[in-house]
Amino acid sequence: MPDQPAEEHGHLAQLRLLLEELCCELCRFEHASPERLEHEEARIEREFYLGKPGAFADIRVVPRSADPYVVEVKFGYQTDMLLRHLQRKYGEPALAGARKVILVIDAADRPDWPQVASAAAGCLAPGLELEVWDEARLIQLLRDRFHIEIPAITPANLIEVRQAIDRAQGFYAFGGESLACYEHEPLNAELLWHFGFWKLRQLREARQLGPRDILPPGLYRGVAVLLADLCSFSSYVRDTPDGRIVRESLTSFYSKARYQIINNGGMLYQFVGDEVIGLFGLPDRPGGFARDALDTAQALVSIGNSVSHHWQRQIDRVQTAGGVHVGLAIGDLQIVSLRPFGRTHIGAVGDCINVAARLMSAAGPGEVVASNSFLQALDDTSRSKFQEIEPVEARNVGRIKAWKLSAG
Repeated sequence: MPDQPAEEHGHLAQLRLLLEELCCELCRFEHASPERLEHEEARIEREFYLGKPGAFADIRVVPRSADPYVVEVKFGYQTDMLLRHLQRKYGEPALAGARKVILVIDAADRPDWPQVASAAAGCLAPGLELEVWDEARLIQLLRDRFHIEIPAITPANLIEVRQAIDRAQGFYAFGGESLACYEHEPLNAELLWHFGFWKLRQLREARQLGPRDILPPGLYRGVAVLLADLCSFSSYVRDTPDGRIVRESLTSFYSKARYQIINNGGMLYQFVGDEVIGLFGLPDRPGGFARDALDTAQALVSIGNSVSHHWQRQIDRVQTAGGVHVGLAIGDLQIVSLRPFGRTHIGAVGDCINVAARLMSAAGPGEVVASNSFLQALDDTSRSKFQEIEPVEARNVGRIKAWKLSAG
């Protein structure tokens, strides 16, 4: 496979990100019935740290009742690079309990694919099985799970793939006579941006809610708030002469952070520059929602480390810090419409957002700092992982009793 020009490289990077999202959802279907796609059925993490410097699995899946496995999306990779990555990540036992590596790859474009597949399997440590999802397999899975027909998986039809998947997820979430008759209204699209499609379906079926009733304006008690942003972001941007690298790095962070929040049952509120805000326990308050927020915070630390590591590899100047820092708080939120009689654009107002922002500022690279009230909402095992730190000065908010998540 010849080297790709910059524009094609950018399209492939976006395609891989989209395929990662799709593979996460396909794995969710694999471990739950279509009627019950709760996030507890399988723990799914993007950019899972493998215990070696710079080594992250694209996706790690831990089913409730089966062994963990990993997914590597390597569409467009040169063969030598593919084999190097597999050897570096999985050439020695580093992922306890993993039983297989699913390799998602464009096999049809590789005339020597049988030889490449054999070499790829040889890169894995003993006990790790290689399973291949090529274009035909992916198309079949998408047909089976989302009832959509895609002729090919290439950067050329990227937009069509994205639109088809969004529409299919909207039909799954909101229902209708058939996919062909389903109208993907603006409010439906907005709700799908904020929540996982499986959670929207659960809200619709369990509480008989229409799209306008899922997140009405009002006061929501005891919402967990997560804020995370990239460390040294301004420095990375300043020292990156190629704007494409900045855009690709941010898109990677946005895609993976959003998925991790909605995958864990939360609501993606918004991105502000390099900062992401997630809300948990809204509109409903499922048991363990604070633990879901904590799990997401830890997953975002790994995502931030991976994004920063990949960014650093592409620029000359060594950055003094990387990864993300995270603040967690809990409190009441007002959900407000941003225009009269509107549901498609909403805002959130509450002191707990300010508290989470102050705690985030007190956290160093790769650190998670939580408020005392958030800590009390956790189970005993989770609370034991925190250590009290000096109160955080939060100007107009006051001094906040704070706790830092212990390393490891």
